[in-house]
Amino acid sequence: MAKFIDQMNRTVELTNSPRRIVSLVPSQTELLYDLGLDDRVVGITKYCVHPRSWLKSKTIVGGTKTVDNDIIDNLLPDLILGNKEENDEGGILDLQQRHPIWMSDITSFEDALQMIASVSKLTDTSLTGDKIISRIQHAFAGMPKHPPASVLYLMWRKPWMGAASCTFINALLNKIGWSNVLGNALRYPELTDARIRELNPAVVLLSSEPYPFSEKHISEIRKIVPKSVVRVVDGEMFSWYGSRLYRAPDYFSSLRFPS
Repeated sequence: MAKFIDQMNRTVELTNSPRRIVSLVPSQTELLYDLGLDDRVVGITKYCVHPRSWLKSKTIVGGTKTVDNDIIDNLLPDLILGNKEENDEGGILDLQQRHPIWMSDITSFEDALQMIASVSKLTDTSLTGDKIISRIQHAFAGMPKHPPASVLYLMWRKPWMGAASCTFINALLNKIGWSNVLGNALRYPELTDARIRELNPAVVLLSSEPYPFSEKHISEIRKIVPKSVVRVVDGEMFSWYGSRLYRAPDYFSSLRFPS
């Protein structure tokens, strides 16, 4: 019997190396793929869109907040991977009565690397996990810092919601070299038009997820803060904390705004 401590400080006991894994988190699903675990993953959520092929070859267990526990039970998992923020607490508490569940809780860059190391250790793929971590660290070490700018990152509309402190998005904004105008707020505060004007960001980033912002929404924000630079950005690059991180620095470097 092997014991592991997850990122919520819970003890997870595994009898053997897991052979039937269910992932309830898109970024962690992609990590499992990059760890070479195609034959050991049996269930994923409908939002686990990378790799695309798994949406057809794996059992879909519902959404991240609305998983079907009966489907998961029928898969007989010997490991479930979840996340404190992305998954429903009640559903997780029910599942953990019957299955080993390892939970991530990620608000910093270091948390993400620790998650990758832990999941690779759980699945006996530490050598591959170490290579992924090294690749991520190398990519970020070579990323040029952006000129300082005050940034508002919006991830929801009606009501407006932004990413503040104690979020992974905030950690990446800081790592890029930007100042989050919501840095003194917590998590994902709702914002009025008046509050956005008061924050007066130099740059407003409209995330492609979870709300699907597109170019047509830029004019809405420009009516509120006409002097701000407004761009739609790839939300996966700012919020996925698995192996996709090694691609993020090149994407961040491409985001150049007029001063």
